Amino acid sequence: MTDAQTDHTLSVASINLILFAAQQQGADSDVLARAVGISPDQLRDPDGRVQIRQVQALWHEIVTVTGDPNIALKIGKMVNPLTIGVLAYVMMNSPTLGYAFEKLFQYQDIACEGVCTTGQLIQSDGSSGAQFALSLRITSPDIIYPEYTFDSELSLYLSFIRVLTGQHVTANEIHFAYPRPADTREHERVFAPARLTFDARETVMVLDASLLDTPILNANSSLFPLFEKHADDILNRLQTPALSSRVKSEILSMMKGEEPTLAGVADRLAIGVRTLQLHLKDAGTSYQQLLDEIRKDLAVSHLREPNLSTTDIAYLLGFAEPSVFFRSFKKWTGQTPGAYRLAQAYS
Repeated sequence: MTDAQTDHTLSVASINLILFAAQQQGADSDVLARAVGISPDQLRDPDGRVQIRQVQALWHEIVTVTGDPNIALKIGKMVNPLTIGVLAYVMMNSPTLGYAFEKLFQYQDIACEGVCTTGQLIQSDGSSGAQFALSLRITSPDIIYPEYTFDSELSLYLSFIRVLTGQHVTANEIHFAYPRPADTREHERVFAPARLTFDARETVMVLDASLLDTPILNANSSLFPLFEKHADDILNRLQTPALSSRVKSEILSMMKGEEPTLAGVADRLAIGVRTLQLHLKDAGTSYQQLLDEIRKDLAVSHLREPNLSTTDIAYLLGFAEPSVFFRSFKKWTGQTPGAYRLAQAYS
């Protein structure tokens, strides 16, 4: 285990799909779960979460037990992707596939916090129609087996698209951001007739853009807002503590002699400024409060170091002028930096 570990999680619904696939290959799902520290009680909570690092250990355990290094590729055929939980319910009640993708991008953290999926239209080069690129990017350092993550997600996405549309949709191209395996026959079978590329800069599945207008089979417009409300509630619970922590982390990494800005932090988190402000407000805080908390904690720590002058500390904390630091510190503690340092010396 490394210091880079996070608290990123996967939904219990998603982990149960993985365990079900392993069971179809003859493995004991209870034994597998216990081997990586997942209890039966956790797996019975429909809104529960499992640490991504446990899921990564589980993939390794499954491949070892089943002897099948390609099991992640087969998961789309072995399970019903509609059982993935509330995210699936939101998508299956969307009016079109394009709208379902928008909901996937919005609520994807409900299923897995470690992968960011985005979509982009690709203009025609004249030889073919417009295409749509579904891109997957790993965002959690806990994911140490990217091939299992990418393979399972792409397999599930393709299966999900077919279930939602009632069509045997195939990809035009798939690019994998991991080294070419010694044997690619299973990749070719699962994703035929797509052109496959390995060692790519990013993982992408390219589809015909015309598919975006395809109606979702049996979509119920009256159920959609109910499932979306539930998805919003789950997402807010996930993001409230995590987002504040991520903002603080970015502030710390950017505090190098100048004040980290809200816009700069939002850019690093790939979140709009207004959206970030609203999420922090929902969490009962603000960017300025988080910045002040970090500055106060660092100031108190630095003031215990006799070799740093108060002017040095002011610039280390990103204040443009020492006088601004002095006023801020007095507002936080009721004392000037000098008085605080003196009191600590005699305490």
